[in-house]
Amino acid sequence: MTGAHRYELLWWSGCPSHQQAYQMLAEALLAVGEDPSDIVRLQMISPEDAEAEAFVGSPTIRIDGKDIDPPAVVTPALTCRMYFSRDGRPRPLPDPELLAQVLARVLAE
Repeated sequence: MTGAHRYELLWWSGCPSHQQAYQMLAEALLAVGEDPSDIVRLQMISPEDAEAEAFVGSPTIRIDGKDIDPPAVVTPALTCRMYFSRDGRPRPLPDPELLAQVLARVLAE
């Protein structure tokens, strides 16, 4: 990793949306001048992995160790993650606008 920030994609093979999440994160990083090759992909294989990483579902994007959309309750598990759009609809990926806002905030610090 060459940048000053750590970008992580935590995923579980049981959920198909992790590749789309990677693409979303890579595009968001490019848009702010960061190198997508800095993305660290962490595959969760066992319940112990989920526990060790406080993994709440796939996909999870963390920047500098912080979830971009932290859940109210952290229950580590090998599961698919559910996000909600601004209008409240469930979706398998985080809101791209939220990702952009979090990146802008982190890079301004």
